Amino acid sequence: MTTIVGIDLGTTNSEVAVYADGKISIITNDDNGIVPSVVGMDENGAVIVGRQAMNQAVVAPERTVLSIKRRMGSDAVIELGENRFSPQEISAFILKALKQRAEKHLGRPVTQAVITVPAYFTDVQRQATREAGQIAGLEVVRIINEPTAAALTYERGNTQTRRLLVYDLGGGTFDVSIVTIENGVVEVLASTGDNKLGGDDFDKKIVAELVTHLKNKYGMDVSGDRFVMARLLRAAETAKCALSTEPYTRIEEDHLTSKDGQVIHLSMELNRDHFETLIEADLSRTMQAVTRALKDADMLPGAIDQIILVGGSTRIPRIAQLLEEKFGIPPHGEIDPDLCVAMGAGIQSARETGQDHASVLVDITPYTFGTSAVGEVNGEPSMSQFVPLIRRNTKLPASRSEVFYTMYDNQEAVDVTVYQGEEPDATENVLLGNYLFNLTKAPAGSQIALYFDLNLNGILKLKALEKHTGKYIDAVIENALPRLDEEDLDQTRQRIDALWPQAPGSDAQPETDTLPSEYTDLVRRAQGHLDGTIEEEDREEIVNLIEDIRDALKAGDSDRARQHRDTLDDLLFYIED
Repeated sequence: MTTIVGIDLGTTNSEVAVYADGKISIITNDDNGIVPSVVGMDENGAVIVGRQAMNQAVVAPERTVLSIKRRMGSDAVIELGENRFSPQEISAFILKALKQRAEKHLGRPVTQAVITVPAYFTDVQRQATREAGQIAGLEVVRIINEPTAAALTYERGNTQTRRLLVYDLGGGTFDVSIVTIENGVVEVLASTGDNKLGGDDFDKKIVAELVTHLKNKYGMDVSGDRFVMARLLRAAETAKCALSTEPYTRIEEDHLTSKDGQVIHLSMELNRDHFETLIEADLSRTMQAVTRALKDADMLPGAIDQIILVGGSTRIPRIAQLLEEKFGIPPHGEIDPDLCVAMGAGIQSARETGQDHASVLVDITPYTFGTSAVGEVNGEPSMSQFVPLIRRNTKLPASRSEVFYTMYDNQEAVDVTVYQGEEPDATENVLLGNYLFNLTKAPAGSQIALYFDLNLNGILKLKALEKHTGKYIDAVIENALPRLDEEDLDQTRQRIDALWPQAPGSDAQPETDTLPSEYTDLVRRAQGHLDGTIEEEDREEIVNLIEDIRDALKAGDSDRARQHRDTLDDLLFYIED
């Protein structure tokens, strides 16, 4: 049976989970399963991912990328040394690390995944996430919202009818969702949030305090020194984490910089009360979103049975305090907030293969999707009235259609626009794309039907139909971020694959364990083919033969090990011929 893994592709950290023997587990590698979402190039030009990349961020910020998730869906160009990458390519490196971690754990190739995204990710950002998976050699069988995944983790094995509020504050994004669980059905009633708010913003506010402290004490502005700022950012994150459990912490960085020949050391105490004052406005924004979600779900705070905390930033004590003040019940965080989303993705991955039938997942869209037309905006004539087709908080999958009319006799074309947002003026919403529909000559008032189809992954498709002729277009939305066609994807995948084996320090680097020297080179050569460029059947046979060699050596059967070695050598000769 095909194994589908569940992946939480986070702003700060990422994890991969797998379902086996009736339970979900986070795949670890001599750690707690958390892989920092950091990608870098080492001094030799090799790609590094995870802990090693994070460790070099201070000394080589120009060769290190953090928080790439915040740039997903943009046309940003990321420079790593002499190399230039798109956000999808950087995310693909993280996904490849998780993919190879899973393959090492399972002993077989992994080609499919369920990936989580913030509930408030736009259609463009979801498409970019899917492309990142494809570049990494993964078929993304489903994209689910992070709060929904967390609800799946807490729901599993519980048959009681409950109403949950999922408060998800990670490194770069914030979501809040209202979820009901009844008779095995997990249904999301409302979801809202901010995909530009998270723990990274809290770190930056501490950094600003440190910069001000240095300016006041030494009369120097270090904000333009990227090496110093990288050290301050790392120190700020450490201080933030410490203040989750301690009332105060001292931030110290020796030999931070120099001025007029004098070495500058940083030493400053930060207490929790002051830190909470710095972020109070941000936390108030999250509570406003909580109120909005309750309103969308038509619920009062007293109707919520359980509050679930998700994301590392929810360890900040002030957050639990605010929620308890509003709801009168303490939030739950007994499942590790950093891991419960990945576990939920693992649960959904099991359901995709029919291994887990505990419940049915009903998700929603957090955005309204529509088009523009001639009409009125705020009582005034307008050429850009927003016409919603699929409204916010509609259950997925969803299909809606609407009829529009031509304005002129023999009108030659119509510009079909697709917007995402809530404003009555379409131009104030997010333009996802447009498509020019050439029409057949006909009198004014001819009907054009527009169909929107939003699938379980939150990916939108549209169709426009000229009713009197049957002529239609199946539009591929031309997003602000151009989608990669299959040829572009193949070229990008080959480029990333070519860089990947050169990463000796990355988390997912294949290992040859402690094999005797006569097997080491062959196994390394074989592992170099486990990157998705050969047939799946051949990849599975390679993995099986490597395991057979190891098993035979462990059993002391050198003759059987050599037989498997020869078989593997023959297979590689066939593949490489």
